[in-house]
Amino acid sequence: MASNAAKQATKIVPKTAAAGTAAAGASGGPPVMPLASPLMGKKKKPFLGMPAPLGYVPGLGRGATGFTTRSDIGPARDANDPVDDRHAPPGKRTVGDQMKKNQDDDDEDLNDTNYDEFNGYAGSLFSSGPYEKDDEEADAIYAALDKRMDERRKERRELREKEEIEKYRMERPKIQQQFSDLKRKLAEVSEEEWLSIPEVGDARNKRQRNPRHEKLTPVPDSFFSKHLQSGENHTSVDPLQGLGGLNTPYPGSMTPGLMTPGTGELDMRKIGQARNTLMDMRLSQVSDSVSGQTVVDPKGYLTDLNSMIPTYGGDISDIKKARLLLKSVRETNPHHPPAWIASARLEEVTGKLQVARNLIMKGTEMCPKSEDVWLEAARLQPGDTAKAVVAQAVRHLPQSVRIYIRAAELETDIRAKKRVLRKALENVSKSVRLWKAAVELEEPEDARIMLSRAVECCPTSVELWLALARLETYENARRVLNKARENIPTDRHIWITAAKLEEANGNTQMVEKIIDRAITSLRANGVEINREQWIQDAEECDKAGSVATCQAVIRAVIGIGIEEEDRKHTWMEDADSCVAHGALECARAIYAHALQVFPSKKSVWLRAAYFEKNHGTRESLEALLQRAVAHCPKAEVLWLMGAKSKWLANDVPAARSILALAFQANPNSEEIWLAAVKLESENNEYERARRLLAKARSSAPTARVFMKSVKLEWVLGNIEAAQELCTEALKHYEDFPKLWMMRGQIEEQCENMDKAREAYNQGLKKCPHSVPLWLLLSRLEERVGQLTRARAILEKARLKNPQSPDLWLESVRLEYRAGLKNIANTLMAKALQECPNSGILWAEAVFLEARPQRKTKSVDALKKCEHDPHVLLAVAKLFWSERKITKSREWFLRTVKIEPDLGDAWALFYKFELQHGTEEQQEEVRKRCENAEPRHGELWCAESKHVLNWQRKTGEILALVASKIKNTF
Repeated sequence: MASNAAKQATKIVPKTAAAGTAAAGASGGPPVMPLASPLMGKKKKPFLGMPAPLGYVPGLGRGATGFTTRSDIGPARDANDPVDDRHAPPGKRTVGDQMKKNQDDDDEDLNDTNYDEFNGYAGSLFSSGPYEKDDEEADAIYAALDKRMDERRKERRELREKEEIEKYRMERPKIQQQFSDLKRKLAEVSEEEWLSIPEVGDARNKRQRNPRHEKLTPVPDSFFSKHLQSGENHTSVDPLQGLGGLNTPYPGSMTPGLMTPGTGELDMRKIGQARNTLMDMRLSQVSDSVSGQTVVDPKGYLTDLNSMIPTYGGDISDIKKARLLLKSVRETNPHHPPAWIASARLEEVTGKLQVARNLIMKGTEMCPKSEDVWLEAARLQPGDTAKAVVAQAVRHLPQSVRIYIRAAELETDIRAKKRVLRKALENVSKSVRLWKAAVELEEPEDARIMLSRAVECCPTSVELWLALARLETYENARRVLNKARENIPTDRHIWITAAKLEEANGNTQMVEKIIDRAITSLRANGVEINREQWIQDAEECDKAGSVATCQAVIRAVIGIGIEEEDRKHTWMEDADSCVAHGALECARAIYAHALQVFPSKKSVWLRAAYFEKNHGTRESLEALLQRAVAHCPKAEVLWLMGAKSKWLANDVPAARSILALAFQANPNSEEIWLAAVKLESENNEYERARRLLAKARSSAPTARVFMKSVKLEWVLGNIEAAQELCTEALKHYEDFPKLWMMRGQIEEQCENMDKAREAYNQGLKKCPHSVPLWLLLSRLEERVGQLTRARAILEKARLKNPQSPDLWLESVRLEYRAGLKNIANTLMAKALQECPNSGILWAEAVFLEARPQRKTKSVDALKKCEHDPHVLLAVAKLFWSERKITKSREWFLRTVKIEPDLGDAWALFYKFELQHGTEEQQEEVRKRCENAEPRHGELWCAESKHVLNWQRKTGEILALVASKIKNTF
């Protein structure tokens, strides 16, 4: 580099100076100063003495740039050449090792091109240094700072990204969004317009539409004979012949076997004969060796060839590996039965049935004492051969039950089966399985004889003893069961069968004794009494019709293994379980026992009464209720259930007498007073009802009594009397919202809107948290055209009653009825934010959406309110609107099962069945609704509480509500 710099300096010095210097050097004297020239007095250049601009290379303009020679970098050396240092350590003794070390040291690229003013170098300046704990702490601090700075910008960044996505979606909408309006308009296309749409034509050209199949014509025999006679070698083919690839002479000319002797011609007759001979050999291979008749169907021969394709679809290499492994196992341990069985099954799976048979037969030779190998051989062999295999197996294994069973299965004749099984029983008389198989083939009388012998050979088999007892007469059966108990004292089934036997023959008094003795005897023999097993046996007895045995078992085991404080809870669960399994007598026995233990428990009597109401008769229910009120005279609900049962049976005097007794037991009881009033009013005894209400107001003046008094006068048309009673009631109970509601509704009925508004406003001052009052006032304002006032009332109501779904729902519907769908959607979004788990809001939100988005909304609703009846009902309506009848019916059934008190669900279900169901389905829905007696639901209450419908039954209200439903969803 020094020589290079010297050269550049020499080039830059002016010629005159260079010459002067040279002369001075030659003479040996001091350097001679240059002579003054006229240029010396001129002004100095402004750029002299200043730093060079960025990227400036001296002499670049005239081509005088620096260059490097071999002398600058030294001689070239091979990588394997040794270094100058003789004592260099291992790994550094060659030039290549040194270069590799230098390259490793220079991994960090510190070039100016890799430097940035803001970020610095792209890599780490200190990556080669050790990474210490303070470095890790510094990195953690910087990472926390970066995360903090990123969070500060996160909202702005996400907002910007969201705006960009929305802008992109607006500029480039999806195909689905572009055609959504056209899809909705398809609903308006009539059938004629649809049929008039022309069919889509085929856009392909004629050649593509009608492809011509390539015709392949076989080469005629004359072609071969002609060229054989000519004996020429052809290296090309005539294009008209349409054959390619015949660049060599016909190979058949070299085969003397097809030549006619002496002529050199191809004998076509011999080819035909050879072909017939080959086919004859193939057919003879599949002929029947016994009868000599061919089993090949000449017509379906080619079709049947498809059956020869192996059914195994795996990899061939896997089969080969498995075959090799199994061969190795067989050769290593030839007496290992599973190896032979696995090998045979592998060949069977791959379609080589004959190979499989040969293998398994060889396996029987190597493992003659293996039951599994013989059974596998019998399975793989065809009919008669399988019988021979089984016979051979019996000779080797005369005690094998499974081989005898297989031999019996191979026989087709019943007599042959019997013969095989009897031979088997001679050799293996202790096998229960063989005895059972043999007995099943016999007639009852022969079966009884065989079973007598069977129980002698197998005295510990409960099934054989019980089967024999079933075939014997009553007396003999008793003896058989007694012998069975002696031989098997630890089995409960024998005792239960004995009890069932006594019950079937009318000795019901013995049943209880037998079951009690069974418990005692089993305990004495060390048997643990498993309560659950005994209850299962009782359920089986119930299903078999042995009611007394079932009840005796329940009474004997119901209290075993239960703590005293858990008895009631456990017994009620057992009763519910029995009802779920269909064992009603078991449940009845459990309730009877529980009532004996807890005669004064109202809840147990109620559970038993509801059980009888749902699964028993009217007489059993009334008998139970009569006992219930004797033990719990203060339980009003039991008196009322008894009175209602009599009333439903049209026995009004009996119902009155029950209520009279209830009055004696519960004087001044509001429930009984109102039940008596309802009984009289329903039977058109209005004067008696009025007198009862007057007595009730004097003796038990409650708000409900006053409300029923007002309601009675209102429905009978005595508006003035109703208003007077209402005014009197409000003096006593001004904080009872239903009275204010009735007052306002009576005024509305009389078209006194101002008085109705005043009544509602006064009621809201006293009862600001009554949501129905707010709704009535809002609807009144909407009805008179004051939409703004109605909206303001609802907003005020929401302030007074936050998180009220009914108020939000009314606000949404108010805007929707006014035609302001956008505002309705906005309000619905706010409502779901405030009440995210409200089913009625989600149900309404589903149908506020456009049709394509309803399914998505319904999924969201189900996630939030999975078991809400309103959401389930909305999903059922959604499927109904999409004409998915089966799914809709399933969701309706789910809804009424979860909430049978929701009248709207029953009405919509009934309407659905009227349109899509049969008469039986419609009747079933109506009956289930009448049993459920629903009381709630927006549509249901609008009709059931209407003044004109006060005497209608549940079925009539159901039909009325269903008729007013319009499926506009």
